[in-house]
Amino acid sequence: MNICMFTNTYLPHVGGVARSVHTFACDLRKRGHRVLVVAPSFPDASEEIDPNVFRVPAVQNFNGSDFSARIPIPFLLKKSIDEFQPHLIHSHHPFLMGDAALRTATRLGLPLVFTHHTLYERYTHYVSIDSAAMRRFVINLSTHYANMCTTVVAPSISVARLIKERGVISPITEIPTGIDLKFFQNGRGELFRQNNSIDPSSPVMGHVGRLAPEKNLAYLAEAIVQVLKQHSDSVFVVVGEGPSSTTIIDKARSAGVKSRLVMAGSLTGAALADAYCAMDLFVFASTSETQGMVLVEAMAAGMPVVAIDAPGAREVVKDRINGRLLPEDTTPDKFAQAAEELFLDPAFRRNYSNEAARTAARFSREASAERLENLYIEALEHEQPRLEKPEQESFVRWSRLLDSIKVEWELLRKKAAAAAMAVKGEPPENH
Repeated sequence: MNICMFTNTYLPHVGGVARSVHTFACDLRKRGHRVLVVAPSFPDASEEIDPNVFRVPAVQNFNGSDFSARIPIPFLLKKSIDEFQPHLIHSHHPFLMGDAALRTATRLGLPLVFTHHTLYERYTHYVSIDSAAMRRFVINLSTHYANMCTTVVAPSISVARLIKERGVISPITEIPTGIDLKFFQNGRGELFRQNNSIDPSSPVMGHVGRLAPEKNLAYLAEAIVQVLKQHSDSVFVVVGEGPSSTTIIDKARSAGVKSRLVMAGSLTGAALADAYCAMDLFVFASTSETQGMVLVEAMAAGMPVVAIDAPGAREVVKDRINGRLLPEDTTPDKFAQAAEELFLDPAFRRNYSNEAARTAARFSREASAERLENLYIEALEHEQPRLEKPEQESFVRWSRLLDSIKVEWELLRKKAAAAAMAVKGEPPENH
């Protein structure tokens, strides 16, 4: 089948959504499907990353976020999509490119699949009017959008349960993004340590991800520097880039342990696998994740994890089985203590490590791609049969025009309703 994916963020951006879209696109192509990714253009975006990508002009890093705001040039988008002849549209955001996905699906009379990747209320600090009302607005907006789609994908059971409680009545299927297990199992940790002047015997704590405020990195840094201060041979490796990198560096400098902080920058491919395999323990404090792909990657490399209990993390980390899953109100001191317990007991850590590898095996790329493929087939089967008689063509065109007008009205109505509910403090509608 021909699948058209719309996303606000894509390679070369490093982030969970971009990686998820790329992973599924690659794996679906391996299964014999054609996939066109419609994404914003970036100054350093190269067609060599993925030749099957249509880039639309956009304002980059909208308000410092990972998103890009599309500049509307509908005729260019329409031409490329019509030439691709999609059978199904898959939206990865409920706004910006998500609006374009909804309009395209309606215009062509195609099923629309929506993946609810993100807890958008955790990202409202990127807009100038961050408030409780704004958080309610984005919750209501994403809920209304989901209810205009054929079916919804949730990356974890926790997210599926949450969005259902918020009023999503479209069918919901839990499909996590898969990872290449062997790839992360075969990293060269000793090479990473050598390249970063880390002693082979030094215990290493590590973190991988976008270094942004919503990742709770100030908290994480405060906890980990306590461990570094207590154990003079320990090292903290941070893989990723973003505005919160200075927060981590400043806390390490203030604690006098900056010499044992390795800021490795953004890594991909074999270099990323090498970094994981150089670690003895993976630490993670974000409460905004919907899946926590980095947790699965770390476990595939055999790393036990210390994390905060939140959607995504609780799907992967089982407390005192493959790591520690700590309550959301855990203090940095208590987080440090939990990390230290695992850090200092190799036998204890080895038992958790074995369980971590078993956990990761549930998240193979092949299994996830097959589940998404089956969902697409189901969505297509529920599509209304196309009218094929020549005398009915004008009726089809008229019907789709009316549908398009209806969608524009629904987009306006739902956004207005979401705004009104945000001001009033009401929960989202169930329709």
